[in-house]
Amino acid sequence: MKHLYLFLAIAGAIVPYVFFIEFIKLHGVNLGLFIPALFANGAAGGFSADLLISSLVFWLFMINDKQAHSPKPLWFIVINLSIGLSCALPAYLYVKALRQQTAAPAIA
Repeated sequence: MKHLYLFLAIAGAIVPYVFFIEFIKLHGVNLGLFIPALFANGAAGGFSADLLISSLVFWLFMINDKQAHSPKPLWFIVINLSIGLSCALPAYLYVKALRQQTAAPAIA
């Protein structure tokens, strides 16, 4: 699964930026236009609200994940805010799986 998480983290970093770059080409880096565009219609608003709620749940999960080998949440919150949940969540799961594999005792 860890390889799938890594692939999805990479895809989750690239795919959203295809759309962001299109917006930036048309409007430049303009948060005054970008934020209202997130809620421009019912479909966009629904996806945006879903993403915001899902991100909050992800942050709460990471902060309260007290299992051994769980990554610290700070970098994944930064990734979530700068790239998106589609990258941050699989990246978190990848690092967690990698740490669990590394910490697992070798079976002879």
